[in-house]
Amino acid sequence: MTDNIAIIRDFIAAWSRLDARELTGYFTETGTYHNMPAAPVSGHAALERFIGGFIASWTRTDWDILTIMGEGDTVIAERLDRTRIGDIEIDLPCCGIFEMEDGKIAVWRDYFDMATYTRALAG
Repeated sequence: MTDNIAIIRDFIAAWSRLDARELTGYFTETGTYHNMPAAPVSGHAALERFIGGFIASWTRTDWDILTIMGEGDTVIAERLDRTRIGDIEIDLPCCGIFEMEDGKIAVWRDYFDMATYTRALAG
């Protein structure tokens, strides 16, 4: 469990580097990311395209962990994702549920209010 929490801490920190390939490497080969407003995405090729697509316009992101806990192969991380897109800054409260398998993310479900994100973009 402690190792899984450390892996998720590293994964969350890796987002600040805005490297879709690096982020995809944290997943199992058939790993799934379900960014709740969108359909689930599975497999390294699809994950890299999906993550790369939405970070392409980001100029910076730093994710603050507010609460993290784990039991067995499940880790829950409450975060505040602070992202900059051009001159727009967005602070997005999120909660991620991670199902781990052999030190990799098998399933990641991320919950947040999409309106918080879109309102910030609309200015």
